[in-house]
Amino acid sequence: MALYDIPMWLPLLFLLPILLLLKIRTGVRRQNKRLPPSPPKLPIIGNLHQFGALPHQSLWQLSKKYGPVMLLHLGRIPVVVISSAKAAEEVLKVHDLQCCNRPPSASSKRLTYNYQDMVFAPYGQYWRDIRKICVLELFSVKSVQSYQFLREEEMAFLVNSISQSSSSATPVDLSEKLSTLTASILFRTAFGQSFRGSNLDNERFGELIHEAEAILAGFDASEYFPYVGWIMDKLSGRIQRLENTFHELDRFLQELIDLHLVPERTKLEHEDIVDVLLRIEREQTESGATRFTKENIKAILLDIFLGGAKTAAVTTVWAMAELARNPRVMKKAQDEVRSFVGNKGEVTECDTEHLLYLKMIIKETLRLHPPAAMLIPREAMTHFKVDGYDIYPKTLLQVNSWGIARDPEYWKNPEEFSPERFTDSSMEYKGQYFDMLPFGAGRRSCPGMHLGTKTVELALSNLLCCFDWKLPHGMKEEDINMEESAGVSLTQKKIALKLVPVKIF
Repeated sequence: MALYDIPMWLPLLFLLPILLLLKIRTGVRRQNKRLPPSPPKLPIIGNLHQFGALPHQSLWQLSKKYGPVMLLHLGRIPVVVISSAKAAEEVLKVHDLQCCNRPPSASSKRLTYNYQDMVFAPYGQYWRDIRKICVLELFSVKSVQSYQFLREEEMAFLVNSISQSSSSATPVDLSEKLSTLTASILFRTAFGQSFRGSNLDNERFGELIHEAEAILAGFDASEYFPYVGWIMDKLSGRIQRLENTFHELDRFLQELIDLHLVPERTKLEHEDIVDVLLRIEREQTESGATRFTKENIKAILLDIFLGGAKTAAVTTVWAMAELARNPRVMKKAQDEVRSFVGNKGEVTECDTEHLLYLKMIIKETLRLHPPAAMLIPREAMTHFKVDGYDIYPKTLLQVNSWGIARDPEYWKNPEEFSPERFTDSSMEYKGQYFDMLPFGAGRRSCPGMHLGTKTVELALSNLLCCFDWKLPHGMKEEDINMEESAGVSLTQKKIALKLVPVKIF
């Protein structure tokens, strides 16, 4: 019988057992999956409708019902939300290597354009190289210490500015004052010139950083709804807004780099961050390596300003707000600072090492008001389990650090501001203890945490040393508004903090 005489259906008899076997195996695999519990979802949008204006609070409430490991679907994206210290330790320590990928959002890809961005770069050799530069060159203990004089100079300028306001007994906007302080410190550290009186349009640069933060914090339809989401972003003007912001930032950063390449530029006593990055680029080029370029330098600078320009200011504002609501704690902190400093009238960074109660106040502030209420998401690269639940590749993992730090299982009276809870406690915030994770943990922890905490210690200690603080006329402690406002990475105080300074020194 010729081959073409064989009935067309006959091969199906051989394929049928294989197809049945595959179907059975698929069914068994599905039955063996143990996915985390999940709230009911709607078609297309999934659980997006259950996110409130403050996602960390919405997810914390959902976790109380569905558990500390909870599966959500944000449009097409599966997201596992982690809301307990035990589960966070599994993700950030036990399975750190298996979920240290970080896929860029559509917005971050467009905002950084052709930069190879460090924060959102996928895990690989490039990310490891950039991380090494940040940890060993830019934010090492030695590097941070070399700019101590700079931070102290900017702090003295802030104290003088507040002193001028104290003579009229009018409220000072500490939110605005502290934001200017940290921006000035970072600007000088990165670019080697003062934020005030520079030849550059610093005010415009600040506006661009604010615009970039707003874009990244906004709703990105193309991230959750392929094809149609891009059309929505295009029609809303979001994509054009991203493009315009990127090109302006790119032009500003290029101008800063060009200023550092001018041959007759006066050399500083200490290299600023641009100097360090240009040196690394030059050394790699001379050695034949070409991985590190000026586009990478721009990406690192953008990451530094998006992630660090406000972090210390936000933390110090929260600390001052809590102290204003707790006069006993403020008095105790002031007594400690003034007793140690004496008649010197100012606090140096060397002094802060001896202010143990001040450090407890900062720990408690970071617990109650972590700068990043939700850690930047990670992406699972392989299959693993968390708390017995299956986590599959391409699943995002979102750690709710705000919720973990308010978990009554780990914290007594978690809503209460009580620095004394850290008395005789070895707990710190550098990622070794998972009960509080203000800077994350594992490979993706914040490399600039040392610089940030040094700035907070210096600012808070000087504000407490040099001034007494009163509430505006007619205001009581309980009237201080403590509402939050969530941004792309920071949980800020929604209403600016205004207090009346009374100069002591």
